[in-house]
Amino acid sequence: MTSTPRPDDLLAQLGSLTTEAFRPELAEIDRLPTLDIARLMNGEDTLVAAAVAARLPEIAAAVDAIAARMERGGRLVYAGAGTAGRLGVLDASECPPTFNTAPGQVVGLVAGGPPAMVTSVEGAEDSRELARADLAGLALTAGDTVVGISASGRTPYAIGAVEYARSAGALTVGLACNPGSALAAAAEHGIEVVVGPELLTGSTRLKAGTAQKLVLNMLSTITMIRLGKTYGNLMVDVRASNEKLRARSRRIVSLATGADDAEIERALDVTGGEVKNAVLVLLAGVDGPSATRLLEESGGHLRAALAAARS
Repeated sequence: MTSTPRPDDLLAQLGSLTTEAFRPELAEIDRLPTLDIARLMNGEDTLVAAAVAARLPEIAAAVDAIAARMERGGRLVYAGAGTAGRLGVLDASECPPTFNTAPGQVVGLVAGGPPAMVTSVEGAEDSRELARADLAGLALTAGDTVVGISASGRTPYAIGAVEYARSAGALTVGLACNPGSALAAAAEHGIEVVVGPELLTGSTRLKAGTAQKLVLNMLSTITMIRLGKTYGNLMVDVRASNEKLRARSRRIVSLATGADDAEIERALDVTGGEVKNAVLVLLAGVDGPSATRLLEESGGHLRAALAAARS
């Protein structure tokens, strides 16, 4: 069973966390003019990028490890509670339309399940067992990666997720916003982005949340670049599921090839609307089925497929 800290113990834990520190100089922020408060918040936010920059080597190492697993068919799973968990779900949900990832290839778990996306679920973040059950429900394997996310670095759900993942042989990453965190220590790749005390004491949806969002953006985006989901800085695996994305698809093909509108429409038509395939058709002068075959043989990497076609 989960061991719940006694109130005095929990208070002591929180009191030791950078993200929970009280800032006396802001004790009368509620009496300031609105513009002054906005300036204060903006000034705080400018500190976040530098805190992330200090952890770039750890982030890069995690990305390379994640990409290696995903190249072999593994999944990327985010697990967290509250704001941290919601940010993981957000990042995961953006991967299919942006990178055409397969269903279930990038997964976001929030303590308490879907209802916790919009409301607090009593006690969910305090349960290691709940995290283990959630991951067991995914039939986690040694080929997968689990990223535990927690601003404090002490959230039982995130730690439980990482502990269970390690026991299954999966790769683990612990993302926290306090130094010396239990979460980072539990994971193979610990990333501690220390942004300092919040404008509102303990409100980690602010700087800590922004830092977590930036890091998650890096983990997913750079991993997808490594997996060949882009061509340069073009999203050639974008899924054209609405009119805006269909227009973006045509624009991406144009930018990648310099072809005229009629050529682009023909290429997209013979490739079923697949941007990467259409680019290959236009740049390599191959037909639709050949483009599909070349991409399959290159593991989906457009540059490699182009090189193979030209050789």
